[in-house]
Amino acid sequence: MKKEIFGRTPDGEKVESYELTNANGLEARIITFGAAVVSLRVPDRAGRMADVVLGFETMDGYAKGDRYFGAIIGRFANRIRRGRFVLDGIEYKLGTNDGGNHLHGGTRGFDKALWKASTVERSNDSSVALTYLSPDGEEGYPGNLSVEATYTLTGRNELRLDCVATSDKDTIVNLTNHCYFNLAGQGDGDILAHELMIDAESFAPVDSELIPNGGLRPVRGTPFDFRQMTAIGDRINQDDDQIRLAGGYDHNFVLNGESGTLRRAAMVRERASGRVMSVYTTQPGLQFYSGNFLDGRSTGKGGKVYKHRYGFCLETQHFPDSPNNPTFPSVVLRKGRQYQSTTVYSFSAE
Repeated sequence: MKKEIFGRTPDGEKVESYELTNANGLEARIITFGAAVVSLRVPDRAGRMADVVLGFETMDGYAKGDRYFGAIIGRFANRIRRGRFVLDGIEYKLGTNDGGNHLHGGTRGFDKALWKASTVERSNDSSVALTYLSPDGEEGYPGNLSVEATYTLTGRNELRLDCVATSDKDTIVNLTNHCYFNLAGQGDGDILAHELMIDAESFAPVDSELIPNGGLRPVRGTPFDFRQMTAIGDRINQDDDQIRLAGGYDHNFVLNGESGTLRRAAMVRERASGRVMSVYTTQPGLQFYSGNFLDGRSTGKGGKVYKHRYGFCLETQHFPDSPNNPTFPSVVLRKGRQYQSTTVYSFSAE
């Protein structure tokens, strides 16, 4: 475990970085600004290491950026229509930062918060626990929400994320991590040749504002059928209404298995390097985003420019706009109860 000063916030507060390593040489670097994963170095089939997440070398990129690279997203991941929801007969109005809608926690979500960190080291694992108190009324949400996000790099070549939260008022919570991955190495070309499997029979179609319309659609016979390993680019330009609306993939998949149990949600393979990433989660949904809004305006680590579709996201989560869709799994966190979720990114090479 190595601790350093990463930089300072625009308000002059110190931002710390924590470098986790395991006996196999994997390295994960986490910063206290946004509880973000800054880098994740994993080996290819020949043992060569590469950083497989997009991000910045300095605080300036994170402070000014709007792509959520590597950050914890909250209080609510994804979109809430018109930034409004009703809980127990009371309407709450949230900050709107995506047209007229609420996206990824609002104008100042958890990705722009300064978290506090503490570390734990075991014989084969090392962890950093980051905590944040979101005050009652922040971005319009009710309740003082205490959040802890713990990253653990295990001896099994896994990066595990455990999130817990409690509130002193009834509220809503939907947390995720927003890493952009490229298993060839960050900044090293687009991700269209990556092969992807998502364990889901259906997905949530969206409208022109990329918000689910309330229904679900079977993946069978559509460009969204990733039940078998399929190259991301194979069907990304098909003449399909959902592909056109999102400019690619930016949709929530309804994961098989029981929500609340840790099971495999997705697997990604990059053939040139042999790197494989499997994603396990307790969450009911997975937002697959194919980097449609990356446009070359972000210069990342090593001076590499992040162009169109140079990274993909697999955001484990509850469904977008859940507070306004009673048929979706509930995101209500009652006073005195605990929110809990686990996601594991497991790496290998073949």
